[in-house]
Amino acid sequence: MNWELFFKAFEKIGSRYIGTALIAFLLFYIIFRKQWLYQKIQQRFPKTKDYLRELSYSLSTIFIFSLIVVILNSPSIGPNTTRYKEMDGMGWGYYYAAFPLMFIMHDLYFYIMHRIMHHPSVFKYVHLVHHQSTNPSPWAAYAFHPLEAIIEQGIVVIFYFTIPIHITHLALFFLFSIIYNVYGHLGYELYPKGFNKTLIGRWINTSVNHNQHHQYFKGNYGLYTLIWDRLFGTIRKDYDQQFEEVKNRTITKKAVL
Repeated sequence: MNWELFFKAFEKIGSRYIGTALIAFLLFYIIFRKQWLYQKIQQRFPKTKDYLRELSYSLSTIFIFSLIVVILNSPSIGPNTTRYKEMDGMGWGYYYAAFPLMFIMHDLYFYIMHRIMHHPSVFKYVHLVHHQSTNPSPWAAYAFHPLEAIIEQGIVVIFYFTIPIHITHLALFFLFSIIYNVYGHLGYELYPKGFNKTLIGRWINTSVNHNQHHQYFKGNYGLYTLIWDRLFGTIRKDYDQQFEEVKNRTITKKAVL
């Protein structure tokens, strides 16, 4: 066991996640809690026990993610992966082209795995932990059962054995990923009014969309985009209606604890 690599991975993954989630939590759940309540998708806040549950499972996820990094970089496995060390090893054209490729691969992988985890024979053993957050907060982004954490990290395994990958690819891509994941679990919609009906916005996943998934457990399975939900008919029919309802609010309400 390479403990030096494990702690290095734990620090990087953990700081990336905790830093992003903490900023979002402080802004939307502490500092501007009352002022911005009218924009909250569900007009109430989770309880302290919900935050603690989400955070504890998130720490477990960070541990598992770090362990998988160590395994993938072990002497017996590392040399067989497609990783490369030199920044210009594959040329700068490929280096930049790899990011949209990773985006598409992860988006499709997540949709497929997410649909599988919602199968009745799998759901209660793997995905139910994440769905205990029916009114998610930023800390729900990594609140996974250990088995789901392994499944979520499966995309890294796929990256390591399918496309040439540089360590900075992973660092930058998953920084973007956790920022968008925290936004998806934020409980507030940041995109402007009417975004869901625009040419681009129609295909982009939103916080309202994913919040509906947590609230109703059915439909809206996408990660970054709505491409697969629209293609396979799994987007909720009331999605556009709720997006518009949230963005049309103008009256500030008292916080519901």
